[in-house]
Amino acid sequence: MRMGELAVTGTAAEVLTTIGLGSCVGIVLLDERRRTAGLAHVVFPLAPTDQEIRAPAKFADTAVPALIAAMARLGSLRSALEAVLIGGARMFAFLRAPDLDIGSANVKAVSQALAQAGVPIRDSVTGGCVGRSVRVHATDGVIAVREAGASSRVYTVAQGLFEEISPR
Repeated sequence: MRMGELAVTGTAAEVLTTIGLGSCVGIVLLDERRRTAGLAHVVFPLAPTDQEIRAPAKFADTAVPALIAAMARLGSLRSALEAVLIGGARMFAFLRAPDLDIGSANVKAVSQALAQAGVPIRDSVTGGCVGRSVRVHATDGVIAVREAGASSRVYTVAQGLFEEISPR
């Protein structure tokens, strides 16, 4: 999927994938009981209030409700959802300009939107200064995160933590 998009699945053969999570945040929603998952590629913290939003996944404050609604269409209850966050890097750290830390602002906005929605954050791989890619396998609850220039980390619902492993 591209920036500002979201997708959901409950199909074993379908893997949700996004690349290029620099300052962007990938929101993964998991429903362990129904074996469904959703992924949104958030670009900015807040949607503009003076225009129609054509891509709700582009903004943290509109992506969270849109992703929850898409998961509900698969039969997931909000109370069964848990989130995992990926991305939110400080891609312009060399500039030392706090107003250019879009990654941190995105993580904060996503976290606030999830808290407002009552969806707990189970784990995250955020911050730093490197881009990331993510692959979500809904039916087994595996989330594979690859950092630029590093090995993959895999999250499993059963273990509940990210571990360094060889690429999947």
